[in-house]
Amino acid sequence: MVQKDRYIRFDWAVKRLLRNKANFGVLEGFLTVLLGEPIRIVEILESEGNQQRENDKFNRVDIKARNSKDEIIIVEVQNTREIYYLERILFGVAKAITEHIELGELYSEVKKVYSISILYFDIGKGNDYLYHGQNSFVGVHTGDFLEVTTKEKDAIVRKLPAEIFPEYFLIRVNEFNKVAVTPLEEWIEYLKTGIIRPDTKAPGLEEARRKLIYYNMDRAEQLAYDEHINAVMIQNDVLSTAAEEGREEGRQEGREEGRQEGRQEGRQEGLAEGLEQGKQEKNIENARTMKALNISSEVIHQVTGLAIKDIEEL
Repeated sequence: MVQKDRYIRFDWAVKRLLRNKANFGVLEGFLTVLLGEPIRIVEILESEGNQQRENDKFNRVDIKARNSKDEIIIVEVQNTREIYYLERILFGVAKAITEHIELGELYSEVKKVYSISILYFDIGKGNDYLYHGQNSFVGVHTGDFLEVTTKEKDAIVRKLPAEIFPEYFLIRVNEFNKVAVTPLEEWIEYLKTGIIRPDTKAPGLEEARRKLIYYNMDRAEQLAYDEHINAVMIQNDVLSTAAEEGREEGRQEGREEGRQEGRQEGRQEGLAEGLEQGKQEKNIENARTMKALNISSEVIHQVTGLAIKDIEEL
């Protein structure tokens, strides 16, 4: 019996395998497809943010790399929801910038940073599976993009802010629901399903088919991987159950609040109707008094607001 290949999830590969120089090709292929230009990884950078810890079983996994253009690329896999996720990736980018510039160095040494988030939870409303954001300065009245000119080594250099400011990519894996045609779609398909096509030509995936095979790991590594997958499944099940319980509690609280609001609104409407009726009766009484004093209907109308026809019928 031929044993069918089973491929390792990308979050585990990032944590354990893709840090090795021999496996840089997988990560380089993914980044090349995503960023739309050839990417070559020079080294994996370590910091507080991407060191392995005991409590990172199922949540954030990230890798920080430096490419041949001396840019910093952060790849992060997030399996479960985090309330302040956008704030955290902003902090991570800011930290990466400050970590790699020495005190007293010129600002020209600031590194361009790419932040790539692979998300297995619903971060918000949106119909696409891939979102890209970057800083740019647009003319409020003209709509043109600002181009900054600087003098470097006696030459005028023109730069767009987008060449300097960080870029953010949010990949909403669960929103991908189509037949994979392009290399990028093949990568998203692998991220979502773990499937790699036998005939794939997508950069990085061809190498992943050779190097990210579950059965190539030793038994201890397989057991650790299985434990990781179970932890992810349990965590997602806990979160789904909690979300459903929260929705049910919300529905019950909403129904009760609706009943209370209905009663309150009924009391308020009844009070308003009573006040309006009392005001109308008072106006009629005043109109009768003024009419007995031979005051004209026009004046009575102006004072009480009653229709002239109704005043004449009193």
